[in-house]
Amino acid sequence: MLSMELFRNEAGKIRADHDKRGIPHDKIDQVIDLDKQWRTALKEMEESRRERNIAAREIADAKKSGDKERSDRILAQVKDLGDRISSLDEKADQLLAQRDSLRMRIPNLLHESVPVGEDEAGNTQHSLHGEKPNFDFEPRTHNELIEMNKWVDLERAAKIAGSRFFFLKGDLARLEMALQTYSVDFLLARGFTFVQPPVMMNRQAYEGVTDLSDFETVMYGITPDPLYMIATSEHPLTAMYMDEVIEPSQLPIKMVGVSPCFRREVGAHGLSDRGIWRVHQFTKIEQIVISHPDDSWGHHEELLQNCVDLWDELGLHYEVVNICTGDMGTVAARKYDLEAWLPGANAFKEIVSCSNCTDYQANRLRMRYRTSGGNAAVHTLNSTAVATSRALVAIMEQNQTEDGRVKVPDCLVSFMGGKTHLEPCNW
Repeated sequence: MLSMELFRNEAGKIRADHDKRGIPHDKIDQVIDLDKQWRTALKEMEESRRERNIAAREIADAKKSGDKERSDRILAQVKDLGDRISSLDEKADQLLAQRDSLRMRIPNLLHESVPVGEDEAGNTQHSLHGEKPNFDFEPRTHNELIEMNKWVDLERAAKIAGSRFFFLKGDLARLEMALQTYSVDFLLARGFTFVQPPVMMNRQAYEGVTDLSDFETVMYGITPDPLYMIATSEHPLTAMYMDEVIEPSQLPIKMVGVSPCFRREVGAHGLSDRGIWRVHQFTKIEQIVISHPDDSWGHHEELLQNCVDLWDELGLHYEVVNICTGDMGTVAARKYDLEAWLPGANAFKEIVSCSNCTDYQANRLRMRYRTSGGNAAVHTLNSTAVATSRALVAIMEQNQTEDGRVKVPDCLVSFMGGKTHLEPCNW
């Protein structure tokens, strides 16, 4: 969330950002008004406490001098102060909770370079990579490829878990493991530390990393325990230093996380979203950076370059997209997406999101670094490296052969025991 200093001293910046996004200012005004009421209640409470302390000293002096009449008179004058202080304390707590609840729903300030647009149609192409595959046969969709090669069993997974779950089999399952190992090794060579996070989080931590009013509908809750299954390893890795002060010598902290991810993926989706493209459980390799504020925009470009280099090595055709104001979520200040070309859908579709969240998550998580003038919020950044199920779809559709086999990307052959093509599963 945005710092209160912004609301108190630079509210015009927040209003201008809302204008870019096309949203009203009413919540900004409410936060400012609640903050004023909260500070007034605190001031009145402190004045009442001071008055009570003065009265206590005067009563003690009166009793010491034997002046019972004066002692009783002062006591009568301040007899309601205790109740007043308690009432003001309760009021201040309520105002603070209301203020910060509203503040958590106000989006981050966008970077000045974010293109203005009403929805995803306003996104702009940043760069184009790889050669668009040309086929001298009618290319199959990934759904057709997994069915003819028996690499995925959707029906039996639905029988035991429901729709949008799957069994992954044979060479395709082995390729999924190869993607994980390749991606982790790639990022370890660039100075990242491999971290495997818990796959459940409590509500307090989750509210620190995302806007639950938007995101909770796609998450799986755990009952009776107050926990959520993680939707991405970004969330536990970013929250790892919640309520801590980080020594500046530790920054930047760079992590590569691998985890299963769980999403309800509610709503209707098109034909190209079937199969293993949009599912309830998938594996993702994620980049996380916890950074000094002065360095975060350089790290954002570094995360993007890591994605570009990694996907270039996979030899696939894709584009990098600048996400516009109308397509930006609550948390990020700037975001790039990578979109792979899917011949079966005849369209580019998202495979990577790369975001700088500046101090927005850190303020919610109370995550600071030490400075000579006190503690200040760090910046947090995240980027998908590979969401394996979507990478498999892109590889299958772009690298398919006429007989239905799939060529293994050169960089993954060594992780596949030298196998250059995916062969059908026999059951």
